[in-house]
Amino acid sequence: QIQLMESGGGSVKSGGSLTLSCAAVGYVYRRYCIGWFREIPGKEREGVAVMDSDGKPTYGDSVKGRFIISRNNAADTATLQMNFLTPEDSATYYCAAGEGWCPRSISPVPPYYDFVLWGQGTQVTVSS
Repeated sequence: QIQLMESGGGSVKSGGSLTLSCAAVGYVYRRYCIGWFREIPGKEREGVAVMDSDGKPTYGDSVKGRFIISRNNAADTATLQMNFLTPEDSATYYCAAGEGWCPRSISPVPPYYDFVLWGQGTQVTVSS
């Protein structure tokens, strides 16, 4: 059984940076899509970024140009480098994975319900 384990959340001031990490533990698919989502209480889980096994990234409009997703296929890890953070980026961030290619979607990032594997979440708080 695959488990996703996130780390790296915390508190930062507006304009600062944080890096989140995700490690896939257990049996891992030969090819899988990995992504980052975030959730604020009372709102739907929002897609932040996803990346296919071939390294192609896709970003949500609200983070494009500020966040960078990367992955290490050999180590089955992924990171989300978050730059120029604003208070609007405060949320619980989740790592997600799905077998095969990243789902195709009208929106830049596939919806959260297209993913079946989830980490426990890590809190990011950005103060003004």
